[in-house]
Amino acid sequence: MSAFSLLSIGSRAMAANYAALQTTGHNISNAGVEGYSRQRVELSTAQPQDSGAGFIGQGVDARTVVRAHDAFLSKEAVRSESVARMDEVRLQALRKLEDVFRTGELGIGHAASQFLNTMVDLANKPDDDATRQVVLSRADDVVQRFNDAGRQLDVLQDDMNASIRDAVAEVNSLARSIARANDSVLKARGSGQPPNDLLDERDRLVARLGGLVQVNSMQARDGSVSIFLSGGVALVQGTSTTELRTAADESDAGRIVLAVGDEVGGLRRLDSATVTGGAIAGWLRFQNEDLFEGRALLGQIATVLASAVNEQQALGIDLRQPAGAGAPMFSLTAPRALPAAVNARNADGSFVGSVSVEVTDFRQLQASEYRLSAAADGSTWIVERLSDGVVRAVADGDEVDGFRIDFGDPPPQAGDRFLLQPVTYAAGGLGLALRDPRGIAAAAPMVAQVDDANAGSASIALFRVSDPALDPALPARVVFTSSSGDLELQDAGGAVLSTGRWSPGSAVAFDSEDPSITGFELTLSGVPAVGDAIVLSPTLHARSNNTNAQAFIALRDAAMLGQRDDGAGGLSGGRTLDDAWALAVADAGVRVQGVDTAAQISRAVADQADLRRAAGAGVNLDEEAARLIQYQQTYQAAAKVLQIAQSVFDTLLQTAG
Repeated sequence: MSAFSLLSIGSRAMAANYAALQTTGHNISNAGVEGYSRQRVELSTAQPQDSGAGFIGQGVDARTVVRAHDAFLSKEAVRSESVARMDEVRLQALRKLEDVFRTGELGIGHAASQFLNTMVDLANKPDDDATRQVVLSRADDVVQRFNDAGRQLDVLQDDMNASIRDAVAEVNSLARSIARANDSVLKARGSGQPPNDLLDERDRLVARLGGLVQVNSMQARDGSVSIFLSGGVALVQGTSTTELRTAADESDAGRIVLAVGDEVGGLRRLDSATVTGGAIAGWLRFQNEDLFEGRALLGQIATVLASAVNEQQALGIDLRQPAGAGAPMFSLTAPRALPAAVNARNADGSFVGSVSVEVTDFRQLQASEYRLSAAADGSTWIVERLSDGVVRAVADGDEVDGFRIDFGDPPPQAGDRFLLQPVTYAAGGLGLALRDPRGIAAAAPMVAQVDDANAGSASIALFRVSDPALDPALPARVVFTSSSGDLELQDAGGAVLSTGRWSPGSAVAFDSEDPSITGFELTLSGVPAVGDAIVLSPTLHARSNNTNAQAFIALRDAAMLGQRDDGAGGLSGGRTLDDAWALAVADAGVRVQGVDTAAQISRAVADQADLRRAAGAGVNLDEEAARLIQYQQTYQAAAKVLQIAQSVFDTLLQTAG
């Protein structure tokens, strides 16, 4: 009986150590496999046998094979990798965006400066056809630069859309693979032993999924894993999956959002803010923040430059026969008010309510889009400036940041939402409307001269037409009627058209607001005497007049971008075109630097998290080699036990025989 027990002990020892040798060899073979978890055979003492004179041991059993796995460290590694991937793909996209906002001769700022600088030559030679042609050539160069930038932004948007669609397809593929892995794990666990290699494979799938979109994983009691997006959407539950999809933004079809199917077979769009990690989050954040703000800033600059030039054109007269008010030099795309896809519709599918947007003061335009929606009480409408979240109540015809909001007939319905884009796509839609050099309005329609009979020292410091409604055929005189600064605007016959005031260093102010007679600015140097006059008369020789060309030059230094209502009926703040472009270039550079730093930090964190995970679960070849020798020696010792047991058994047989 004892010989048989010794044989059993030796056999068990050999089997247990052979299993340990196999497991160690498996570890060594998979040392270079990403995500592999080191495995270990758990040995347990066999139940002893009661011999009557005490319990005699029965050897060892290989109870199970376990893997070195820390769920917390694994989740932390997946989570930190998600953040690192988000920062990396956003950085790559930002570097492409930075190329749009170039400095130097290839930049839009240089082209705009060169265009306005040609107005200096025009002011010196207003009748020179070659100079006028150069002005139009520079204007066309500005248009091409803006158009190229707009196309680059469109390409970036298309790239984002394609990348997100491809990533979503991979997410769905990985989700299905995880569901299949769950099924395999459930079947394998029926044996009562953990399927270690299957569990590693499933963890690798979850890690790959986390690189695309940040997920939360929860393990059920049956061993299956459920995968949830940060917003709570379940991608995987047991062996079933929910398909992630892409959809057009509810208002702007050029942008993309994530969605899942709803209960009635439609799509439920997900809030992009709930996607907080992974490559998809990086692309969405670039689209919704960086690309959105860059496009709006570029559109604001294009709109203000074109509108300011067109406005100044309208204040002058050209060299056509007969001479007329200057026609627009640039053409602009109309602002857009885009209805949300969920807005109320008619039976034919058209939207019930409508909204339109019109620019009223380009100086107040901001680099932003706006969301128009019903207030919580449903009785009023609010508009939110998306760049900073400022909200205000509006009604039909109200003006906001330099544009007017008009409700259609019928007006917007309760629950409707509209995306207002005053400047978003202006850069790509900018065009050159004027092709005839004679159409450049370098001359002012009216000139001002000091009356020869004046006794005072007053001279004209500045005279320019400020409103296109001014009647240039109206001969008039500004007559100073008192030493305290009172004056009258008189027609040719001496009839008083308006009264006004004058003070040193300030423009003449009139009581009348009729632009047909007071639509000009007049500033004096020196001091007029009582009875002195400034004579205003129509321009007779437009070819030699450069007054409006000088006003074009003044646009270089005019702080006309992003002005704000000062609360007293005026405007304050604002930036020049050069300052605005410099700010745009600096903003792009700062974004790249900031995200570059964030990407380096998040990558370092992800690498450290993976090292911590690998330190506990990875294979150390030196340790495995030592174990290999240990198990080899133990196996050889167990074989010796078996050899001795066999010898004892043979002796017993010979004795009994």
